[in-house]
Amino acid sequence: MAHFVDEAVIHVKAGDGGNGCVSFRREKFIPRGGPDGGNGGRGGSIILVADKSLTTLLDFHYRASFKASRGQHGQGSNKYGRSAEDMVIKLPTGTLVMDAESEETIVDMVEDGQEFVVARGGRGGRGNAEFATPTDRAPRRADPGESGQEKTLKLELKLLADIGLVGFPNAGKSTMLSVISAAKPKIADYPFTTLAPILGIASFRDRSFVVADMPGLIEGASSGKGLGISFLKHIERTKAIAVLIESVSTDPKGDLEKLMEEMRLHSNELPKKVKIVVFTKTDLVDEDTLKVLSKIAFPRKLKILFASAVTGDGIEELLKKFWDALK
Repeated sequence: MAHFVDEAVIHVKAGDGGNGCVSFRREKFIPRGGPDGGNGGRGGSIILVADKSLTTLLDFHYRASFKASRGQHGQGSNKYGRSAEDMVIKLPTGTLVMDAESEETIVDMVEDGQEFVVARGGRGGRGNAEFATPTDRAPRRADPGESGQEKTLKLELKLLADIGLVGFPNAGKSTMLSVISAAKPKIADYPFTTLAPILGIASFRDRSFVVADMPGLIEGASSGKGLGISFLKHIERTKAIAVLIESVSTDPKGDLEKLMEEMRLHSNELPKKVKIVVFTKTDLVDEDTLKVLSKIAFPRKLKILFASAVTGDGIEELLKKFWDALK
């Protein structure tokens, strides 16, 4: 079972440039050979690459320091030092990279294969051959290589899911996702931990999409209660949100309003993503209760569905509405 780690702090140091060389030609029959000190090579840069096959930042808790090699020093006979190889660090797609001190965003790694040079290697120093002039034909000067850039980075992974399932604890999100995942052989679960989001790949009519079961939202989450911000930040990138409410709730409309308010307090954009309200656990109530629920005056833009993970009622329609919301 893969553990889900959504934050890490790492230190990166690009390679220093190689030093320039002070050297003079020393050949038979050429008593006063000119300068032939070569330039140093460039140090290796640190390059971040987004990789959709990665799902966790766990590895960075075991290795938090990365240092690229320095460039080779210049040599005599106008030999330039070899530049060092760049160091590539692979990150899960959806990783936000920030400066650890200022917390300013450096880059958002949102597309598979995206590359970003986060620390540049130092330039190589010039050898004394570069400094020869008509008035100074034997310069004894060479530059040292430049230092490579050095940074401390904060990595924050936000899940990239198409549909986010939101609801209070015990609203039936995990059960619903497990039923969706068990419904078709093409579907696979990617569990992390019970306190972190769970991803499932669902399909409808040969089209696949990613559904994320988010940890239960509680009142006050936007100010840090419960799992708080660590939960809310993961639904920022979902394309649509389905709010799950228990059919046995004593105040369904109030539940929706509380959930919407917590999302709005975190970001004004989140409530705009809500497309579907799903009444879960319909097997626990009678037909009269369902009729009452269907007449609740929810906002018109919301699709209202009824589903039972136990009996399977409404699951096919739920998948269709998910797909419609994404289209």
